[in-house]
Amino acid sequence: MKIIRHRCDIILIASLLFVSLASVLALFLLREEGKSIKVEVDGKTVAIYSLDVDGEYILNGGTNTLTIKDGKAYIRDATCPDKTCVKTGRISLVGECAVCLPNRVYVSVIGDHTDGVDLVS
Repeated sequence: MKIIRHRCDIILIASLLFVSLASVLALFLLREEGKSIKVEVDGKTVAIYSLDVDGEYILNGGTNTLTIKDGKAYIRDATCPDKTCVKTGRISLVGECAVCLPNRVYVSVIGDHTDGVDLVS
């Protein structure tokens, strides 16, 4: 009886490991490079910038500075005290975002499918 239980445990563990590895691999292989950056302030879309065009943009009346360079975007500077949005780093994959809660700024990467449906949520 112990041998059967042991064998079933091994099969269960192997199955769980397989499903976990397959999920991680699928997420890694299905990630998509973004085409644009969408900027929202107070929940309203205020701008959409292409990731193909390098530039620096002042957001929300000067509270945040968005930089796009080499197909990646990041918040270079912010007036908020904790600077979490600055520490987020460069974003370029669909669904990635940088959020500045004190300044109510939300910057997200979008792809060709801008119909409001994404695979992240």
